[in-house]
Amino acid sequence: MLLRTVSAATAETTVAVINKNNFFDLFKRLTCLSHLNQTHAQIILHGNNIELLTKLTQRLSDLGAIHYARDLFLSVQRPDEFLFNVLIRGFSNNKLPHSSLSLFALLRKSTDLKPNSSTYTCAISAASCFRDERPGRVIHSQAVVDGFDSELHVGSNFVKMYFKFSRVDDARKVFDRMPEKDAVLWNTMLSGYRENEMYEESIQIFRDMINESCTRLDSTTVLNILPAVAELQELRLGLQILSLATKTGCYSHDFVLTGFISVFSKCGKTEVLSTLFREFRIPDVVAYNAMIHGYTSNGETELSLSLFKELVLSGTRLNSSTLVSLIPVSGHLMLIYAIHGYSLKSGFLFHESVPTALTTVYCKLNEMESARKIFDESPDKSLATWNAMISGYTQNGLTEDAISLFREMQKSEFSPNPITITCILSACAQLGTLSLGKWVHGLVRSTGFESSIYVSTALIGMYAKCGSIAEARRLFDLMPKKNEVTWNTMISGYGLHGQGHEALNIFSEMLNSGIAPTPVTFLCVLYACSHAGLVKEGDEIFNSMIHRYGFEPSVKHYACMVDILGRAGHLQRALQFIEAMPIEPDPSVWQTLLGACRIHKDTNLARTVSEKLFELDPDNVGYHVLLSNIHSADRNYPQAATVRQTAKKRKLAKAPGYTLIEIGETPHVFTSGDQSHPQVKAIYEKLEKLEGKMREAGYQPETELALHDVEEEERELMVKVHSERLAIAFGLIATEPGTEIRIIKNLRVCLDCHTVTKLISKITERVIVVRDANRFHHFKDGVCSCGDYW
Repeated sequence: MLLRTVSAATAETTVAVINKNNFFDLFKRLTCLSHLNQTHAQIILHGNNIELLTKLTQRLSDLGAIHYARDLFLSVQRPDEFLFNVLIRGFSNNKLPHSSLSLFALLRKSTDLKPNSSTYTCAISAASCFRDERPGRVIHSQAVVDGFDSELHVGSNFVKMYFKFSRVDDARKVFDRMPEKDAVLWNTMLSGYRENEMYEESIQIFRDMINESCTRLDSTTVLNILPAVAELQELRLGLQILSLATKTGCYSHDFVLTGFISVFSKCGKTEVLSTLFREFRIPDVVAYNAMIHGYTSNGETELSLSLFKELVLSGTRLNSSTLVSLIPVSGHLMLIYAIHGYSLKSGFLFHESVPTALTTVYCKLNEMESARKIFDESPDKSLATWNAMISGYTQNGLTEDAISLFREMQKSEFSPNPITITCILSACAQLGTLSLGKWVHGLVRSTGFESSIYVSTALIGMYAKCGSIAEARRLFDLMPKKNEVTWNTMISGYGLHGQGHEALNIFSEMLNSGIAPTPVTFLCVLYACSHAGLVKEGDEIFNSMIHRYGFEPSVKHYACMVDILGRAGHLQRALQFIEAMPIEPDPSVWQTLLGACRIHKDTNLARTVSEKLFELDPDNVGYHVLLSNIHSADRNYPQAATVRQTAKKRKLAKAPGYTLIEIGETPHVFTSGDQSHPQVKAIYEKLEKLEGKMREAGYQPETELALHDVEEEERELMVKVHSERLAIAFGLIATEPGTEIRIIKNLRVCLDCHTVTKLISKITERVIVVRDANRFHHFKDGVCSCGDYW
């Protein structure tokens, strides 16, 4: 039938005059390559009209016959810019970006034709298909030369391209240089920030659009800004946008209503959701998905399941987002198994979003084998899938697995984005490997992600936790814009290094900058005060949090105050503080007081506190160890032995201590009394020499807490060498004189090793940085930065 139509379309014409409209109508209906071949023959018979050949090339490209389209293009003696544009776009749409840009280069360099704005739009689309932004930068420079960089449509596409590669600063520069801005450009900025999860910047650009532009807000604008409002839980702004949307008529669109459902659910206002849902004339699957997700994310599992059943019974076709919305954010493992099984049976497991969501929730439940199995079996991994698995490893302390997977990802088709980098920097911080952190920092520089406030904040945290507090501060000072997380990270870093006064100074700067403190901010400041003995300051901060800023303290805030009082020796005041707490103290609060009892050797109070801890958390071996050490310090060895025997009878065991040191980029791990290292003989000889020099300097081993040391290191009494001493000795023989030595210990450093490390730093004239389970110690010239207060 279509072939007869082709013949009929040409029979009514002559060779001289072609009814092009007949052919244009025909192209819309042709979906078979053989029919297009026939049409091509008819066009040849009627003189190879360039407009018809251009339209035919476009149709061939749309149907995936891109090589036929290319051959057709090559058969045209003098192709015009429209035919060039069609094939450039065709190559791009058919995932042949190299061919697309080669044709673009041919147009610019080997013809008399000039590219127009459509040419550049097509070329930018092709450049966006590459792994990085370098081809796009070339196109951008050529657009500047040709004078198209300030053309609205071209500029909008450059902004979109830079955002696609997470080159946020470049996108913003293009936007700022545009002489005029339309709704499309503003919406592209909003969308780009949203896709890069830069929600604060998204909200700021929205405010600029409303306050500084004459551009009218449309439904696309609302749709792009609502995810940022939802993520930041800006309920007040959400209500303002709701009012604007109502005034401009955007509110009536179903997809805008769906966006508001997401906002209110993120803000925890689940009581509003049913009211919004009733405003849909006929809710579609997207609306149902938003409602299901809203209830699920707020722990209303029964309501979400009820809606899911309603959707299934309605006969509406489900999609992958439906199952993603149903997956609970935590708990309900059996429900997750059921969703997993349903996804497998229904084929949704082959949709990228479903395995990504399942991987995420399995990681949150520490079901890492299930998470990795889904990841490995996912046929179409996306960047989000990789990020979910890397993040899961990091969150569960499996840092080496996270780093290994990150290296594997680098060999794949995917390039890391700011989310990936933030996750891997967190892994480096946990592991404490500075060389690895510096390597990731190099990647950040090469990709330009330093402009991301989240990446820069993660870098600050990484350097602080890897012992380089000065580098953390340098990066902090270089940041042009900081959010509350950035300030909190710097305050926490100083606290970790025992620099309480510096932490308080940063806190003051934060308040003066106009950034409002959060409960986490106060937690960081209180922690810094506890590790620097700042009792008065800590007390003032705690009271200001309640009375000036109106925050209700959490158990963690109370534990910090107990730590501040306890470390300073105010044990009875700390006990009274606990007894006056308006909320029930959990084991962490009592454990903090027990630790203070150990420091100040208050055996009587320690017994009282231990009884409370054994009642609250009977399976925690740490409390038994701590109480045993307190009795040992008091020379009550029979009682210490009784506590230990109780722990052994209950089969409570603690993980052995170890110390890590990096030499170059190679990690070396030592345990107490370790004999496995290839240079073990040299290490022990070095220790012997150091001990001789220390004894000459008056060193006497701390025998009072020997039992404490034994338990911390999980070894027998006769073992004389702790893991940190072995690591330091190895560092001394494996590095040049004067080189700083950095070690990481998984347990709290003991009193004797602390004394020994001070002496070694003086004898060898080395700076020794120790990160233990609680904080950093910087040893130099026989003095520790903690002031022996840890």
